[in-house]
Amino acid sequence: MSMLQEFKSFAMKGNVVDLAVGVIIGAAFGKIVASLVEDVIMPLVGTLIGGVNFSGLAFSVGSATLKYGKFLQTCLDFLIIAWAIFIAVKLINRLRKEEPAAPAAPPKQEVLLEEIRDILKKR
Repeated sequence: MSMLQEFKSFAMKGNVVDLAVGVIIGAAFGKIVASLVEDVIMPLVGTLIGGVNFSGLAFSVGSATLKYGKFLQTCLDFLIIAWAIFIAVKLINRLRKEEPAAPAAPPKQEVLLEEIRDILKKR
């Protein structure tokens, strides 16, 4: 098998294609969530906390500038994004309500053993 055929076989496997679709949809969903946080939630949070923006906080040590404010802002953004995703997944799961699965039939061996047990009880 040539290298090109082997690569084609690998790339066209179901799992690889499913993964590629998942990554693309995940990237698009990430943009939606980032826009939700940056354009809707963060302005509201900024208004609630008096317009405080952490990204300007910094201090210098020698010639190095430690921008810990950007780190704090990134952590806050992460928490808001994680909360938004949690709420979205919770809503999606609520909308998807799956029917409870019927219990599986017991194996034939178990049924046979139960019949033997019942016969022995009768004696």
